[in-house]
Amino acid sequence: MTNERLIKDFGYYLKVERAMSPNTVASYVSDVTQFFSTAELSGKTAQDISSDQIIRYLSSLTVSKRTQARFLSSLKSFFDWCVLEGERKDSPCDKVEAPKLGQYLPEVLSVEEMDAIMDSVDTSTVMGKRDRAILEVLYGCGLRVSEAVNLRIQDIFPEEQFLRVIGKGDKQRLVPIGEMALEQVKNYLEERPEAAPGYDDRVFLNRFGKPLSRVSMFNLVKKQAMLAGIRKEISPHTFRHSFATHLIENGADLRVVQEMLGHESILTTEIYTHIDTLTWQKSILDHHPRKGK
Repeated sequence: MTNERLIKDFGYYLKVERAMSPNTVASYVSDVTQFFSTAELSGKTAQDISSDQIIRYLSSLTVSKRTQARFLSSLKSFFDWCVLEGERKDSPCDKVEAPKLGQYLPEVLSVEEMDAIMDSVDTSTVMGKRDRAILEVLYGCGLRVSEAVNLRIQDIFPEEQFLRVIGKGDKQRLVPIGEMALEQVKNYLEERPEAAPGYDDRVFLNRFGKPLSRVSMFNLVKKQAMLAGIRKEISPHTFRHSFATHLIENGADLRVVQEMLGHESILTTEIYTHIDTLTWQKSILDHHPRKGK
């Protein structure tokens, strides 16, 4: 079977049998396609690939160790599937050691920086009201960008102050929404443009009445950060990280934060305790009586 056919079937397997999200499937398929498109592997089939070729490929990438690890994960999934399908007897990735990663600590904005970003939005226009509502929901509810993009009007329960969110794996969860975010959403919905056919239920629409894309939300966050004078590398996910960190700094229970963010494992949520620890650790060391002795 040709590599093109194998990769196509692999994508179908990820989508149907593994029930992965379209974005994840696209990422895996893109990584595997890029691997086979390199000059060294020209004419090689999946059956020909050796561990040494994978090691050389990963070493040739001018990317971070974390990105190398992601490429290896994609290739491992592909070749494991090839073994499962009888296309290979073993996986060449079994003998490839994953890059050693330091602990990943996401970028976090301070409460003051979040306020500056919110205040930078011009809410005198409908689109400005929409942008402010998006930012308030991303931060005040800790939503993933895909969850904000797909938020529906019927998922908002203003009296109960809850949102119903469809997260990873189509899992539903209830997320509290504060008065400030709720007010901004209400202000926007009162002037929301007419929706294009089929999109009446979507909360956040572009000027053509269609749902905003993930890219649009990324661009919005970067634009407002720049207008607020913030030079950190941020994305919509930074709002989620910042929200979780601020909750824990203010004494919120780790299990409650885990539930709200929709983390499968509490180990994922624990990263925010490390961020908090680093904050007070730096403060102590900066003011330590033995500093500079």
